[in-house]
Amino acid sequence: MKSQDETLEDWCRALLQAFELEDVEVDVNEVLALAGVAAHSVVRPAAPLTTFIAGFAAGMASGSGQAPDAVSMQAALGVARALAMDYAAADSTTGPADPAGPGSVRTDAAPGPSVSSGNTGA
Repeated sequence: MKSQDETLEDWCRALLQAFELEDVEVDVNEVLALAGVAAHSVVRPAAPLTTFIAGFAAGMASGSGQAPDAVSMQAALGVARALAMDYAAADSTTGPADPAGPGSVRTDAAPGPSVSSGNTGA
């Protein structure tokens, strides 16, 4: 019987093959760690959502030539991790995370405009 780690590695390889991404290196433990941070810092269902969006962002950055795969992946995981941790910290205070209002979060890992949920509150 395979261990959980072996099963996850096999599953990861099967997914990569199905999407013709055999040359992409995925750090399964790092992705799972991000999922854990999101689940505990936001809410449990944030785990798959966070990892999907981080992966999508990494793919977009890599596909557009902004950075190599490994750099794109590390950057996306880092931004998502920081955002989840900032979300938890903001949620534990009484004020909004950003002067733009509730639902807006700014992290040092993602310079530029705030990331907003798109909810205007209307």
